[in-house]
Amino acid sequence: MGFQEKVLFYNRIGAAIRRLEDLEEAIKHPKVKTIFLLGGDINVLPAVSNKINKEGKNLLVHIDLIEGIGKDWAGVRLLKRMGAAGIVTTKSNLVKSAHEEGISVIQRIFLVDSTSLKTGIRIAKNVQPSAVEILPATVPAYVVNEIKQALGIPILGGGLLKTAEDVKEAFAMGIDFISTSRRALWNL
Repeated sequence: MGFQEKVLFYNRIGAAIRRLEDLEEAIKHPKVKTIFLLGGDINVLPAVSNKINKEGKNLLVHIDLIEGIGKDWAGVRLLKRMGAAGIVTTKSNLVKSAHEEGISVIQRIFLVDSTSLKTGIRIAKNVQPSAVEILPATVPAYVVNEIKQALGIPILGGGLLKTAEDVKEAFAMGIDFISTSRRALWNL
């Protein structure tokens, strides 16, 4: 079973949650199957994970943004034990830890220029994440094509998507999946 089937449930849009106050709406939303947790602390993670898993949805935790959890193998292992389907990280050492624990891992790449594109591809080739997430999702089409050709894994897009047209353009460029905190876009 591949990443898109196992983690994303073949959906194309997931809910990015920065504030725990927004979590309930994402959990109850009929079209949201994957929830990206982009904030909070270790004290709330067990309850959050239980709620999400109870609804048959997947939790992806941006480990770099959660307070109180180690940014190391032990932190990854703890997230797996708590029921996270995977992690999101900018740290390549955590990709290896996620592989060792048998959970999915999304390598986040911030694209600001051609050097960051080359560096992101090189790092992802070395650590082999399950998928990459590019930020912002509003990059030129040649960037998405270059990443796809170099890596051959799913590409997620996040950041700077405001309208349905923005999302359609991202998909037209070849982005496979969008993570967004904009509730109106969850319905697309």
